[in-house]
This record gives sequence, C-alpha cells and structure tokens, in this order.
Amino acid sequence: MATYKKSGSKIKKSQQQKVEEQSTTAEVFNTLDETASRSEQWVIKNQKAIFVVLALVVAGILGYLAYNKYVKAPNEKEAANELAFPKTYFEDAINSSVAVDSLLILGLNGADGKYGFVDIAEKYSGTDAGNLANYYAGLSYLRMKNYKEAIAHLEKFTSDDELLAPAAKGAIGDAFADINQPKDALAYYLKAANLRDNNFSTPLFLFKAGNTAMEIEKYSTAVDVFTKIKKEYPNSTEAKNIDVYINKAIFASK
Repeated sequence: MATYKKSGSKIKKSQQQKVEEQSTTAEVFNTLDETASRSEQWVIKNQKAIFVVLALVVAGILGYLAYNKYVKAPNEKEAANELAFPKTYFEDAINSSVAVDSLLILGLNGADGKYGFVDIAEKYSGTDAGNLANYYAGLSYLRMKNYKEAIAHLEKFTSDDELLAPAAKGAIGDAFADINQPKDALAYYLKAANLRDNNFSTPLFLFKAGNTAMEIEKYSTAVDVFTKIKKEYPNSTEAKNIDVYINKAIFASK
C-alpha cells in the first residue's frame, strides 16, 4: 500500500507540474500577445511619421547615388583633365635648370584659358584631382621660396599613398626649416617619418629630424632617431655613416 500511495503521489505531482508549466506558457504567450498588440498600436499611431522617416532615408540614399553618378564622377573626370595642363609646366620646371620660376608660375596660375593648380584646388576641392592640385601647388610655392603659401596648400593635402603622404608632411618640415622655425620643422619631420613605415621616406625624414634636433640641442631625440635608423633601416642610404651621427649626438649630450 505504501508503494501505491508513493506512486500515486508522484503521478499527482507530475500532473501538477504539467498544469504549472502550461500556465506559465500561457502567461508567456499572453505577455507576447500584449507586447505585440502594443507594438501594433504604436505602429498604427505613428505610421505617418514612420513612413516620412523611411521616405527620407530612401530619398537620401537615392540622392547620394545620383550625386555620385551625375555630379561627383563627372567632376572627377573634368578635374583630372584640367590637372594635366599645369602638371606639364611643373614637370618641365623640375627637369629644367633655367627659367624655373616662370614655369612654376604658369603651373600655379594657368595660361591660355586653362586653370592652374591654385584654381583647380579651389574649384574642384571635393575631388581627388583638386586634392592633388594642393600638393603640386605646395611644392611649387616651396621651390619659389613662398613658404607661407607652400605650407597652406600642403596642409590641405591628404593622402593614403605610401610616399605622397609622408612627402607632403616632410615638405612642410622643409618650409619651416627654411624660415628658421626648427622646432616646427622637427615636429613635421617626425610626423612624416611616423606616417608610413618604409625603407625610403621613413629613414629620410628620421635623418632630417635628427639633424634638426641637433640644431636645437635636443640631443636625446637626435640619438633616438639616429639609432632607430641604424637598427630598423640598416640598408637605407641614411644608415651608411649613421654611427658618426650617433656618436656626435652622444658626445654633444654630455
């Protein structure tokens, strides 16, 4: 009898658990139904605002795509075509030993109804060619010793290129060095060296940074950058006699 009662108790307990589980499940579904109902009511109540937001999002996407296709792409092509004209003068100036300034001026200001770098940088400021025009303009002004304009244009130039990006920062450093602002020059040489890691621009601008640091008696900085050239860029041109510079910086710091 005892066994029967025990078994019966288990059966009753199992049934009770089932009832409780069913009740809990029902409560969950009721809660979900209530939540869904409230959500539906909110959507119905705010459907006008929702449709307006969705319409604005769609319009924004379509507008962006249309801008890229019908405005940006044609501007990019037009700007690239315009850039070809002043680039010719710039390249002639780089390869020439006479009348360099006159060629650079033609590249900067344009001629024969064609835009120069300055106008292209302004008129096509949102394009790749307009951005590149700032780089050419900056280098042109630098060669003409117009350092203020050189710095202004080079500061506007941005690039992900492995060499152009550090070259622009390094050119700003050169401009500051030429106007006897070695602290600013040092800062930009270090920026140029750290902007990309390669065996050409990095040791070049580290070397310039080291020499500039020596000039303003920041000998520990000079030791650090000269040593970095020796350890990390041993095959670079700047590393050939780097021990001389390291020893000179160490001696000066004592």
